[in-house]
Amino acid sequence: SKIFSIYSVSMCPRKTLPAEMISRNDFSVWSILKKCIGMELSKVAMPVEFNEPLSFLQRMSEYMEHAHLIHKACGLSDSLDRMQVVAAFAVSAVASQWERTGKPFNPLLGETYELVREEEGYRLISEQVSHHPPVSAFHAQSLKQEFEFHGSICPKLKFWGKSVEAEPKGTMTLELLKHKETYTWTNPMCCVHNIILGKLWIEQYGTVEIFNHSTGEKCVLNFRPCGMFGKELHKVEGHIQDKSKKRRRVIYGKWTESMYSVDHKVYEAFRKSDKKTGGDGKKLRQVTEDADDMPEVEETVTVIPGSALLWRITPRPAQSAQMYNFTSFAMTLNELEPDVELLPPTDCRLRPDVRAMENGDIDAASTEKERLEEKQRAACRERSQDEEEWSTRWFQVGTNPHTGAEDWIYTGGYFDRNYSDCPDIF
Repeated sequence: SKIFSIYSVSMCPRKTLPAEMISRNDFSVWSILKKCIGMELSKVAMPVEFNEPLSFLQRMSEYMEHAHLIHKACGLSDSLDRMQVVAAFAVSAVASQWERTGKPFNPLLGETYELVREEEGYRLISEQVSHHPPVSAFHAQSLKQEFEFHGSICPKLKFWGKSVEAEPKGTMTLELLKHKETYTWTNPMCCVHNIILGKLWIEQYGTVEIFNHSTGEKCVLNFRPCGMFGKELHKVEGHIQDKSKKRRRVIYGKWTESMYSVDHKVYEAFRKSDKKTGGDGKKLRQVTEDADDMPEVEETVTVIPGSALLWRITPRPAQSAQMYNFTSFAMTLNELEPDVELLPPTDCRLRPDVRAMENGDIDAASTEKERLEEKQRAACRERSQDEEEWSTRWFQVGTNPHTGAEDWIYTGGYFDRNYSDCPDIF
C-alpha cells in the first residue's frame, strides 16, 4: 500500500547531470587557504568553485546507496553473519567519497532533504539542525518496518598546508527490528591531499568499531593510512569477535573496491604461509621527494581461499570524471520530478545556488550562494535582537538509548506532508 503521498525518484532516474563540471584551473586555492593553516574551516567562506552541485544533506544520503546490504542483513538468521554484512555496509557508506574532491554546499539552517526509493524499500529525511557548529541529522526507515538507520554528523574540516582533513563526528545507529538488534559505529577520518599543487587524492584512515548492543559482538575495522610506500592505500582490515572476545571472522578488502570475510583460523594460516613464501615481497615504489604524491595503487584485493564476498563497489558511469566524479546514485539526488509541489520549501532540490551550479552557470551559483548566506546571517541577527531561539522542525536533541550519548532524535510527522510552518530560507 502507498504510504502517504510520496515524492519519489522516477523508475528511470537520470544518468547524467545537465552540464559538465566547471574548470577549477582559473582560480587560486592558495589565495583563499593561505590564512587558514591549522584552522577549522566550517566558518570560512569558500568560493563556489570549490563545490560540487549537492548539499551536504544530499551527500550524507549516499550512505543509502548500498541499502540492499541492510535488507540482506535483515534476512540472515545468524548474528555473526549479520555483523559481517553490517560491517560491509559501514565500509560501503564511505565508498562514494573515492575521487570526490569537490566540497558539498554547506546546508542552511533548517534545510531539509528527503529521499524515497520505493523499489529499494526505504525512505530518508534529513535536516540541518544547527549552524554553529554545523550539525546534520538524518533518519532512514524501511517501508516494511524491517530497519531504522539514523545519526547526525558534525563535520570538522582543517587545512594543514598541503591537505584538508575531515573528521565526520557523529554516531551511526542501525536497528534491525525483526532481530531486535542495534548496531552503532562512527566513521573514519578522511584526508584530501595536494590541495595546492598536483593531483588531488583521498584517503580514509582510522579505527571503526561496530557494536552489536544486543549480543555483545563487536567488529573492529582498521582503515589503513597510505604510509610512506603507498602499499596500504585504501586497505581495510579487521575482525569480528563474539561476546567472550574470541575472534571469529576476519574482514578485509579495500573501501574503493570490495570487502571479504574469512574464518579467523584460515586467515592466520594463510598469513603464516604467505610470510614463508615471501608473499609481501613485491618491489616497493621509490620514495619521491614529495610524500604527498598520489601513490600507485594496486586495484585488486588478494582474495584468501575460502573467503566470502560481502560487497563490491558499483562501477562509476562512463562520464563520471566530467561530472564531479559522481556515482550513478549521486547523479539522481538533485533531480526534480513533476510532483515537486509535494516537497517542503526547505528541500535541497529547491536551492538556487546548487541548481545553478548543476546547470553549469557558475556566476549565478556564486551570486545565489552569497545571497543565501547573507539571508541566513540576517535571519540570525533578527532572532538575536528578538531574543528568539531557533526551533528545529523534524529532530530534537535527546539521548541515544544504546550509547547513552547526546543525539538528534527524529520526532516523526514529516511524511504527513504538512509544511505550513517551514521557514523561508531560500
